[in-house]
Amino acid sequence: MRLDGHIESVSGDKVTVQLDQTPDPLRLRQLAHGKQPSVSVDVEDGRHISPDQRKKTWAMIRDYADYTGYSPIEMEQWLKAYFMADTGAEYFSLSDTSMENAVAFLTYVIDFGFAHAIPWRTQTLDAIPSDYPLMMQCLKHRICIICGKRAEIDHEPPIGRGYDREHIDNRRFKFFPLCHAHHMVRHTKGIEWFMSFYHIKPVKLDDDTIISLKLNSRKQLNEFDKEASDEQTH
Repeated sequence: MRLDGHIESVSGDKVTVQLDQTPDPLRLRQLAHGKQPSVSVDVEDGRHISPDQRKKTWAMIRDYADYTGYSPIEMEQWLKAYFMADTGAEYFSLSDTSMENAVAFLTYVIDFGFAHAIPWRTQTLDAIPSDYPLMMQCLKHRICIICGKRAEIDHEPPIGRGYDREHIDNRRFKFFPLCHAHHMVRHTKGIEWFMSFYHIKPVKLDDDTIISLKLNSRKQLNEFDKEASDEQTH
């Protein structure tokens, strides 16, 4: 049984640890077989998987297991098998794998969820590392950046009524994917409040990304460029 947390204080041979979650006393007694429970404390040294990485990885594995019907242990083994087959990595344990491999595996697990359209829970989205390209993945897979539900791509600034959406140069806008509920919140509260409250910002997209998201075709972008060039010459 693994208990993760952080050291609060050290006094001689006494170490006070603040756990991330309250342990189950009954389970502790069962594991100790009626004796005084003994523990070992592994201090993160930056070379091996951190408790935070392990916690985030297992949170996603459990979500995937709930969705697929596998047990968490079975889901872990399936994901490891796919990861090793795709990357050539050797077998590893989430208890002591290297920091480098832990980062690679966590990224792979996140990519797997997007690629297989596994529904995201809000707390799972919150567990995704800040350096992961979450906004781009959510745009690509039409997943709400806030809650993980099915989304549409929102423009910033918004496109007003009466505009022909088929003839808009999307290079002029920024984007984020929002479900209907959060789309309505954005318009009701205003963009400044929305970005401040949810700590997100819409992103600017390059030509290739705009085309891949089917916001514009290459032909349309070329036509917009030609129209702009013609206007400058007149």
